[in-house]
This record gives sequence, C-alpha cells and structure tokens, in this order.
Amino acid sequence: MFPQFGQPDKSMPQHGFLRNNFWKVDESSGFDNESEAGISLTLDLKDVKNSRGGKWDENTKFGCVCVYTIKISGNKMTTELEIKNTASDPFDFQTLQHTYFLVEGGAAFDPSQCYVKGLEGYSVSDKISNEESVLGADPIVLVGNVDRVYTPAAGKDVVTVDIGVGGGKIMKLTASGTCNGATTPCSCVVWNPFKEKAAAMGDFGDDQYVDMICVEPGLLGNTSLEGGKTATLTQIIELN
Repeated sequence: MFPQFGQPDKSMPQHGFLRNNFWKVDESSGFDNESEAGISLTLDLKDVKNSRGGKWDENTKFGCVCVYTIKISGNKMTTELEIKNTASDPFDFQTLQHTYFLVEGGAAFDPSQCYVKGLEGYSVSDKISNEESVLGADPIVLVGNVDRVYTPAAGKDVVTVDIGVGGGKIMKLTASGTCNGATTPCSCVVWNPFKEKAAAMGDFGDDQYVDMICVEPGLLGNTSLEGGKTATLTQIIELN
C-alpha cells in the first residue's frame, strides 16, 4: 500500500496506487544461489496509469520510484519496499506490506491455532468499534470482523510477532522501516473481514475468511519523504 492507508484522501483510490498498476521486472536483479533466490520489481510514478488521484496527479511536482525486492530461502522470505523521492518537493506518505497468511484447516477463528503474539503494550485503534485501548498480555485472536491498527510506544521501532497459522505451525514476522536515512517506528495492522464483509467483496471468496489472517507491518506515522531521499519498509517472514 502506498501512498495512503485506507482512504483518508477520497480523491485517491483505497490504499493508494501501487497495487492498481503493473510493475516491471528488473531483469538484472534476479539471482539464484545455494542459499536463496530473489528478484526485484520496479514501478516509476511516470508509469502509473491507474487511479493516481489527488495531489499525485500528473500535473504536480511529485515524483518517485518504488522498488519491491523479494528474496526467498529454504524457510525464510524477505520483502523490501524502497521508495525514492525523485523530485525536489517533499511528500507525506503511508505504506504497508499487505501480507496474508494462510491458516491451515480453516482454523482462523480457533484461538488455539490462529493468533498474533508480540504486540503487548501497543496502542490499539479499532476501526470497527472506533475504540482506543492499549493491548495487554493476551494474544490477538479473531472474533468476527477484525480491523485494528497497533501503534508502538516510543522507542519500540521494530515489529516482531509470532503468528499461529494452524496445524501447530507458527510464523515469525519481523519488520522495520527507515525514512530520510533514519529509523522510523513500524506499526502493525491485523485484519479479517469475517462472513458478511467477505461475501460483499468482489475480489475475496465468500468462505476464504476462515482460511486467512492478514498481519500488515507499515509506516503509518506522520512521515514525510524529502526530495532525493529514500524510505524503506522491510519484512522478514520465517517458520518459527
């Protein structure tokens, strides 16, 4: 997702324009060795044809190049989104890695099999109930339609969570971010549409909500990328 999370700017598409456009494969980036394989995909703002909107319209001074790099080894996958401001004017942005985890056996709503641990002490913004709270020691589990943003306390920059994905398996997700050469705190979103919303979505199977949990690390603070500078969002997913 980039350059916005959700749709605070109604003139832009939901979650921005990165997911609505065709990325180009950087053929020179591919590699395959004994330990891992990987490749990069590139999207330049000038190549964005679909639903740019708002201040990102072609007539503005904004410019950026986004590079998405995927590296895979035997039990680990690393994905990094690099955003470079190619213009002189700064721009505000939000970005997330929209990561879906398959939950074996349709067990997404079984709290003994599907959960998220590691966000204790994070501030919680519940997008369904509009309630604000602070997460305690109990793990996050799915109960109905879940859409919550978890924001870290000061000094907690890296997201590190264990995710139960059914069948007794646990995935570890670690995520970090930078902007303008400095470390930037990483937030986390947990989402599942549940039955009614799943049935109403055109790009989501009616019964798929029992097979997944979405755990999305992201840069959601008041983040401004200066001209010529770079921001990164990196996540590492591995079998725990």
